[in-house]
Amino acid sequence: MENTVNNLNGKRVIILGGSTGIGFATAQLAAQEGAEVVIVSSNQQRIDSALSQLPANATGFAVDLSIHQNIADFFDGIGKFDHLVYTAGENLKLNVIEETDIAQAQQFFNIRYWSAFAAVKYGAKHINAGGSITLTSGNAGARPSAGWGVASSICGCTEGFMRAMAVELAPVRVNCVTPGVVKTNLWGGIPEADREALYANMSNSLLVGRAGEAEDIALTYVYLMKQQYGTGQSLIVDGGGVLV
Repeated sequence: MENTVNNLNGKRVIILGGSTGIGFATAQLAAQEGAEVVIVSSNQQRIDSALSQLPANATGFAVDLSIHQNIADFFDGIGKFDHLVYTAGENLKLNVIEETDIAQAQQFFNIRYWSAFAAVKYGAKHINAGGSITLTSGNAGARPSAGWGVASSICGCTEGFMRAMAVELAPVRVNCVTPGVVKTNLWGGIPEADREALYANMSNSLLVGRAGEAEDIALTYVYLMKQQYGTGQSLIVDGGGVLV
């Protein structure tokens, strides 16, 4: 096998949710490896900030991913590409089931699950030979705590969908990254003291002795883009969280 197969040099990578957090870290790492990166986010200011830290050939598009027609229109206009990464998601509200508003809970599926579904539906036909799709789940699917009923459900749905698409869209490779607690703006909706307590708890309990960083998880997305043999897999990167 030629060495050029297993690298991102000259490849076009589209990252939905690529302006902040794990998505942005993935965009930076892919760009460092020579990829032409396209980031998509609902917020133009965050896109502009991200692009200022990416190479000149990177581009960004403001797209409201909660509207599935917007996703269809975006892919109709973007042309061919090699890898699709989906990391978009709003801050989840954690509640025990007795205190969960079901209508609100249903809304959390929109960006995290149904918009990922739409991205695959409308994006897959534009992927070049040898390309891939990488979705995002979380270790709450395998190791939920009390209050994580909605989050765990979304993770389970995403991973089941990923496996089905690996079969249906073959030979396009479809995989999923399953992070644990990572220090990103995902946790921006909770008070700072609670957020720091969460990170401290991770440092004390995780096998690696710390909470994750976005850069830790970005390595996994890049690996799944570069490798050529694995499909239908969820890669757990959580500091050993499912074991403790």
